Amino acid sequence: MNRTEGNSPDLRADIVFAFALGVLCYLAFLLRHVLLLLFVSCLAGVVLAPIVRATSRFRIGNRRPFRGKAILILLLAAAGALTAFGFLAFPPVIRDLNEAAKEMPQRLPSILDKVKHIPFANKVNTDAVNEKVQDFVSNAATYLLLSIKNWAGAIFSIAMGVILTVYFILEGDVAYRWFLSFLPPAKRSRLDAALQRADSRMGQWLVGQGSLMLILGIASTVIYASLHVRYAYALGVFTGVLNIIPVVGSAISIAVALLVAAVDSWGRVIGVAIFYVVWVQVENSFLIPRIMGTRVGLPGISILVALLIGSELGGVLGAIVSVPTAVLVSVLIDEYLIQKGVEEEVEKIVAKSETS
Repeated sequence: MNRTEGNSPDLRADIVFAFALGVLCYLAFLLRHVLLLLFVSCLAGVVLAPIVRATSRFRIGNRRPFRGKAILILLLAAAGALTAFGFLAFPPVIRDLNEAAKEMPQRLPSILDKVKHIPFANKVNTDAVNEKVQDFVSNAATYLLLSIKNWAGAIFSIAMGVILTVYFILEGDVAYRWFLSFLPPAKRSRLDAALQRADSRMGQWLVGQGSLMLILGIASTVIYASLHVRYAYALGVFTGVLNIIPVVGSAISIAVALLVAAVDSWGRVIGVAIFYVVWVQVENSFLIPRIMGTRVGLPGISILVALLIGSELGGVLGAIVSVPTAVLVSVLIDEYLIQKGVEEEVEKIVAKSETS
């Protein structure tokens, strides 16, 4: 009787803990999109903080901008670059789209007649396709109005992400120290050292990702210009910037380039397709393992697995933050789970077996 009474408080505490854990998991599921946005903004703040610190070291006259002004300078530079890109790239695209919309009813039958000569395309019901395309063109304004809500939600999420990133850059140190204050001094210093190493490697990831974006942007611009593809320079910039979404981003941008090339000739489509096939092989087999692997200290297979998991869990945002998240996880695993002595013994055994 006494033993049962003595155990009942522990049992009640376990039940309360399990119930509280279940409630927290349910709340995390309900707020998963908000938590993902917070996580992405926090990682962006960590990754971009070195750029802000480097900007704040530059002198403007006899003064150095403090962190807030450095962030404002970077935001203005990004906004200026986007505005310049929009003014240069969008007017010819809009002009051609307007002309194509006007000429579509007259040109569509001849286009569909050409499609019939493609192998296996003669089974397509061209009359139905013609009717649907003309219906889409005539109701384009209606489709646009229906999609405004989705675009507004996406723009709001992007704006909130930018604001949260700025706050994490400005006040991230305060939040970081507050988080560490919950731990005992010994554990606090160990976790702090591990997170500092992860911060350094995530900064290297930014350099590696920027290198990949620059290489693809320059290479695609050169190829598009040599093939005389329309909007070659705008497509090159678009392709390089969208490469921030690993693997998927370059696929989307190349698909857009294929569509643009198809307006003029199939030869240009073939040229763009060949470039994309070659680029995928070079990127996956050489650039990502060399640049990203050496920068972040992860094997190529780990990067690809992280991309798959991130895109499955969080879509585009998950793919963007998958590699820096994998860096953080690998540092924590290396610090807390891997036993250094056992690892050295395994390496000795493997080396001995290879020599024998």
